[in-house]
Amino acid sequence: MASASDKVIITCAVTGSVHTPTMSPHLPLTPEQIAEQAIEAAQAGAAILHLHARDPVDGRPSADPAVFDRFVPRIRDATDAVINITTGGSTRMTLEERLAYPLKAQPEMCSLNMGSMNFTIHPVARKYAEWRYDWEQPYVEGMEDLIFRNTFRDIRHILKVLGEDCGTRFEFECYDVGHLYTLAHFVDAGLIQGPLFIQSIFGILGGMGADPENVVMMKTTADRLFGRGGYRFSVLGAGRHQMSLLTMGAVLGGNVRVGLEDSLYLDRGSLARSNAEQVRKIRRILQELSLEIATPDDARSMLGLKGRDATGI
Repeated sequence: MASASDKVIITCAVTGSVHTPTMSPHLPLTPEQIAEQAIEAAQAGAAILHLHARDPVDGRPSADPAVFDRFVPRIRDATDAVINITTGGSTRMTLEERLAYPLKAQPEMCSLNMGSMNFTIHPVARKYAEWRYDWEQPYVEGMEDLIFRNTFRDIRHILKVLGEDCGTRFEFECYDVGHLYTLAHFVDAGLIQGPLFIQSIFGILGGMGADPENVVMMKTTADRLFGRGGYRFSVLGAGRHQMSLLTMGAVLGGNVRVGLEDSLYLDRGSLARSNAEQVRKIRRILQELSLEIATPDDARSMLGLKGRDATGI
C-alpha cells in the first residue's frame, strides 16, 4: 500500500461563483443543494471540499456568513472531508466581504488567488437566448470589464489574518506562471511555511491556456522555485479540459480538482448531474493508472493541516 505522501488528493469545488443557474439545472444553488452535493462528493472520494455560497433565492454568489452557516456545519457533521472556504468569492465582492466567513470559521484550508487578473467567461453569454434570472446576463457579460483583485497587500493581509492568526493553510490558486513567482516572493519573505499546496489552473480566459505544455511548464517552474519535495502540485482544468489535464497532472505526480465550479460537464455534450459524478470519474481514471486515492486524514497529513477540532466550524 502506498504511503500517504504517494497518494492523490481529490479536491471538489462544489458550486463556485462563475457559472449561473441557466447554464445547468444540476448546479447546486441553495444551502440544501450545496450540502447534499458536497456530502455525496466526499462519499465518492473527495478529500477536500472547496466551498462558495449562493443566495438561496436566485443563486447569485453570496458572501453572507449566515448563508454559509446553513450548509457548512451540515457538511462537517456528515463527512470527515477537509472543508476549504473560498477567499476569492467573486469579482464583485470586496476583500472584507470575501473574508467575512473565513475569519468566522477559521477553517483548516482556504483558497488564495495569487494575483489580480482579468477573469472572465463573458463570451459564453452568446449561447443563451433566455435566462432563468434577471441578474445572470448582466453578471456574465459584465465580466468583460471587471478585474479580480488580489494585490500584494491583499495577499499579505490574508496570510496574516487567516494564516498566521488562525492557523489556516491555503490552496494557492495560480492562473499563470507569474503567480508562482508571487508565491515564491511570500515564501522568501517568511510569510508562508511549507508544505505548499499549489493549484495550477488552466483554461480560464485571462489566465493560462489549457495546453499540455503549460502543465509541464508550471510543474518544472514550481520544481525550480520550491524544490521537488517542497510543495504539493494540483491541476484544475476548466470546462472541456477538465479530465484530460487532470489525468496528465496525475501522471506527473500531482493531485487533482474537479467540481461544477470548474466544469459543468461529465463528457462532451453531457452535463454532469452532480459533483459526485465527476469525482467518481476521476477516481476511476486514477485507479486505472494504479494510483491510490488520499483519504481526508491522508490529505491533512500531506498538507500539514491543523485538524478539524482547531476550527470554528
